[in-house]
Amino acid sequence: MFATFILQVLVRYSARMPWIAENMPWLQPDNFGWTLEFCLAVWVWLVFWGNAFVVRNHDHVTFDVLYVAVSPAMRRIFAVITGLAIAIALFISIFPTWDRFMILRLKRTATLADLFGDWIRMRDIYVIYIVFLLAVSIRYLSRVWHAFRYGVEEPETSTMPRSRS
Repeated sequence: MFATFILQVLVRYSARMPWIAENMPWLQPDNFGWTLEFCLAVWVWLVFWGNAFVVRNHDHVTFDVLYVAVSPAMRRIFAVITGLAIAIALFISIFPTWDRFMILRLKRTATLADLFGDWIRMRDIYVIYIVFLLAVSIRYLSRVWHAFRYGVEEPETSTMPRSRS
């Protein structure tokens, strides 16, 4: 993705130089329209793949003032209820989303066909969202099971290092 972005910048600014346009006609910006769509597609995949499989729960920003203030038994209840709510909501949204994706199977990308051929469809780019919904649903169900069975971990009260004075 980064290399494609650098190529995009290089082509955009080199096209303004007349001697490059005359001596290297293959370096015309019209030949590199696919770079923008490619970067956007890779970005979508990175965001949803990363959030489904790479980002850990404690890496997320949380507003846990109430959660930290209650007893461990109440934290367990909070974890079970919110985990079930998130898992069920995401899981239920899979089927309507998949129905929408069936429409996207007909839409071709604007410029990626130049690079990959005519077979790539918009559904292929956004199908990672279905994987995200399924993976995060399973992750939250797992957290619910763990909270129900073993309780919840003690929350960190501060993430800032203490100064020694």
